[in-house]
Formats: sequence, C-alpha cells, structure tokens
Amino acid sequence: MKKYFVTAAGTGIGKTFVTTTLARSLYEQDRKVVALKPVISGFDPQQLDTSDTGLLLKAQGLPVTQANANVISPWQFFEPISPNMAAENEGKLIHLSELVAFCQKHENRGYLLVEGVGGVMTPIGNDYTVLDWMAALGYEVILVSGSYLGALSHTLTAYKAITAQKLKLHSMIISESEISPVPLARTLLTLKRFLPNNLLTYSITRTDKTTTLTNSIL
Repeated sequence: MKKYFVTAAGTGIGKTFVTTTLARSLYEQDRKVVALKPVISGFDPQQLDTSDTGLLLKAQGLPVTQANANVISPWQFFEPISPNMAAENEGKLIHLSELVAFCQKHENRGYLLVEGVGGVMTPIGNDYTVLDWMAALGYEVILVSGSYLGALSHTLTAYKAITAQKLKLHSMIISESEISPVPLARTLLTLKRFLPNNLLTYSITRTDKTTTLTNSIL
C-alpha cells in the first residue's frame, strides 16, 4: 500500500490537477487507486461535474453522482472559504479524529491519494490545520506550488513546516501560474538551491499540461 497526501503552498494552485493526473495514470495502468478529497468548500451540488470531487471521480473511472461524491468527499460545504469557517456557518464541526479515521479506512486498497484543502496551514477545525491532519496520518507528502510573485516564500515556508513535523516529503511540483514574473525554469532552479539534492522536483507549464507526472513520480 502506497499512501500520499497532496497538499499545497496555497489555494487554487494545482492540487486537484496533480491528484487527478496521478489517479488517472494509475487507473489506466489497471492499478488499484483510491483518490479522496475528504473536505471540500465552495462545493455546489449543481456543478458536481466540474467540481474537484467530480474530477477525482472521473479520474478513477467512477460515475459522477452525488452518492459517489459523498463517498470520497463526506465533508462538503457551500461557501468558498476556509473549512473551519464554512463548517461553522453551517453549524457543523470537522473533528480531526473522524477525518483521520475516514482516510485510514481506505488504506488497504492499493494506492491511496488524499487531496488536502487550501494550503498547508489552512484551518480545518477550531484548533487544528491541514498540517496537523497530515502529521496524524503520516503519509508521504506531495507538495504543489506555483510560480506567482510570492511563491518562493510560500513554498519554502510550506517545506519548512512539513519537514518540521518529521513528515517525508516525497516530491515537489511547481505548476506554472497564470501570471509569472519570471520563467518557470528559473523559479524551480531557485527553489532547488534551498531543497535537498535528492528531493524529486517537477514543473508543469500552462501550455503543456500533459502527463509529465505519469510514470515518473509514483
């Protein structure tokens, strides 16, 4: 069983693209894969087909239905804000123990990909963040970032936070942002100066989002 947690330096960077690409590749190779998005905010059931959850279902070859969405994304919130706030506005609370138990019950089914929500330090409950969730699971971490202005600081801060928890950082993926002040290759080169030499690093351009990740990352 190989277990990975896909997180990011921020929101709207490319977690879902990375998770769906990996899940689809494994599925097309006839490997057993389960891709979960346990917590999702900004979820509109009327737009299930294009939602992050819907895209993950398609990547696994599953029908895009509300019933299947409930299986891989049991914590669904309508407002596109941090999960702790969205849950509070609906009179709910996401308990860390339940979130961890939900992920663990899928651990013996081949490859497990868990997509986080927001960035590494996004609050989920009243007293814990995505980082605490990752630490409780102990899965290998795939960190996704961008090339926007500020990405270097955000990425290195996320890297420090992850490694401070003694989590194994499996790889880092830089997804080219819509507005990049410098070429993608230069962003990646700069980041590498501050990262271990043996850390797997990848870059994804906006014009060629093919399956660069397919066979090399997992």
